[in-house]
Amino acid sequence: MTASTPPFSWRSIILPAYLPTLLFSLGEGAIIPVIPVVATERGASLALAGLIAAMLLVGGLIGDLPAGWLVARIGERNAMIGAAMLAVVGVLIALAAPTELALGIGVFLLGLATAVFGLARHAFLTSYVPAGVRARALSTLGGVFRAGWAVGPFVAAALIAATGSPESVFWVLVAACFAVVVVLLLLPDPERVFGAARLARAASGTGRTEGEIEADAAAQGVFRAIATHREVLVRIGSGIGLLAAIRASRMVILPLWAVSIGMPPETAALVIGISGAIDFALFYVSGQLMDRFGRLWGAIPGLVGLAIGHLVLAFTHDLPDAAAWFTGVAVLFGVANGLSSGVMLTLGADLAPKAHPAPFLGAYRTIADAGGAVAPLVIAAITSAVSIMAASATMGVVGLVGAAVMWRYVPRYVPRRPRPGDAEPPSGDRGTRAD
Repeated sequence: MTASTPPFSWRSIILPAYLPTLLFSLGEGAIIPVIPVVATERGASLALAGLIAAMLLVGGLIGDLPAGWLVARIGERNAMIGAAMLAVVGVLIALAAPTELALGIGVFLLGLATAVFGLARHAFLTSYVPAGVRARALSTLGGVFRAGWAVGPFVAAALIAATGSPESVFWVLVAACFAVVVVLLLLPDPERVFGAARLARAASGTGRTEGEIEADAAAQGVFRAIATHREVLVRIGSGIGLLAAIRASRMVILPLWAVSIGMPPETAALVIGISGAIDFALFYVSGQLMDRFGRLWGAIPGLVGLAIGHLVLAFTHDLPDAAAWFTGVAVLFGVANGLSSGVMLTLGADLAPKAHPAPFLGAYRTIADAGGAVAPLVIAAITSAVSIMAASATMGVVGLVGAAVMWRYVPRYVPRRPRPGDAEPPSGDRGTRAD
């Protein structure tokens, strides 16, 4: 590195990368559980309340491609500030008019904001963090998101107990978003501080100047990125979409299964909570494994473990000890999902062009979010048409197919584990087939 290029250190990214993420995800984690409650209080049916809650996923899915364009044009910090303010606007719309429509619009805008915010952090870590510690950095980012989502509901519960109003929780998100803006304005802009590092690494070995790299970044668009990297998006993107689908499936299957086997709600909540705690506890372990042994050590255990869990559920529903099987599968889900923590973020960072990752990441994250959004619909359709056991078995097969796809294509596009001190490949080589 040159004298003007700051070396990487964990301390240098803790505040600019992780603190805004923690604040935003805490506010989001507080509001998510109360959205259906507020919807029903406003007169929505259960089905409509579920649709309103789903607007968060819909907004995120629709927002991924525009987020890639926006982050590439205005920069990561400005994009996050804009996303935080958009989330505030969504909350104020939901509060200003006590109707189901206003609530749905507000939740949709929050989904758009979440897409922009998440992509901006992903793009920054993709550009700055060296390959040798990339998985740990990105699995930690995933762990910070999970920490916020875990703490948020407790904040919401305390506030509802104090005020008696679920709508009061919306102000937690408003406060969190303003705190994000303050942090981003007071801290040095990491894109400015580390921009030289990004451009220097991107230009290294290409024969191009840093000015030419910047000009190319300005011209790069989302649809151009899709066309340029269509092969890797189709192949590894398919595996990522299937991983996102089975991850989303576990969140739907567990509560439905508990109801189906007649488990008491408080017992089911405890079991699911233990599963979530195990999941959170393993996020850094996942990063260590991927940095040391390769990305498949995160992808394959996650997909196979989640697939086996779904298949076990499918064949134990009517057994006398179904509750014990359910508990064991919930623990397995926590371990499998924890060991795959950060793998989607890390593979996206591995494959994205170094100088201008946002357009590629927008397309990549769209595929992942599409998988996560479709899975609950597939489960609902199969459960309605056949049974919940058939739905669980189907998702188990989806997980195994995803594992096969990742086993086939990850070594081709990310052919060896990165080591500390490894040089980054030129940005033009990202997403091409390895010899």
